[in-house]
Amino acid sequence: MSNYPHPLLAREGWPFIALSLAAAIVVWALAGFAWSIPLWIVFVFIVQFFRDPPRAVPMQTNAVLSPADGRIVKVEKTLDPYTERDTLLISVFMNVFNVHSNRAPVDGTVERVVYSPGKFVNADLDKASSENERNAMVVRLAGERITVVQVAGLIARRILCYVKQGDPLTRGQRYGFIRFGSRVDVYLPLTAHPKVAVGDIVYATRTVIAEL
Repeated sequence: MSNYPHPLLAREGWPFIALSLAAAIVVWALAGFAWSIPLWIVFVFIVQFFRDPPRAVPMQTNAVLSPADGRIVKVEKTLDPYTERDTLLISVFMNVFNVHSNRAPVDGTVERVVYSPGKFVNADLDKASSENERNAMVVRLAGERITVVQVAGLIARRILCYVKQGDPLTRGQRYGFIRFGSRVDVYLPLTAHPKVAVGDIVYATRTVIAEL
């Protein structure tokens, strides 16, 4: 599943797209088009949410790529709770209009994957990183380690991760998905140089968020 071919619509959304389309068509047939308009709006929203466009991977070898589309909400030094070391944290907040496919930020090997159950507070809040449901992936590369954490949000109720301990990762590889609004935290070595600031809009794979 790690070699996902990046179709235009994410496979995670196919059941939702099919059901919303069927509901809109049935109501149109039974009650008329006017009554089906709200369902067509829902259908269009679901299609845009589950879009999954292909992305070109930057050639820069020391680049850390954004793991998600969204807005930078944190660039700060903090403790990585998964490797217990001081790190540079860069956090990307995804709203319901962003692409929610998550991509590997670096080449490396998955050292471990840690799932933690939790709450579903707004992913834009600081406490979301420690209190919300989340899935952490520690990646080893060239003598360094980085941690990428998928964090559920207020509406998000399903974190999907398709890699496991020992799996190789390639930059830009699709490794997971979070449904309906969320956040991704990236813990980097303190020697990393951030290339983004709070408030910046970033795009998975295309945007370089730091240099190692």
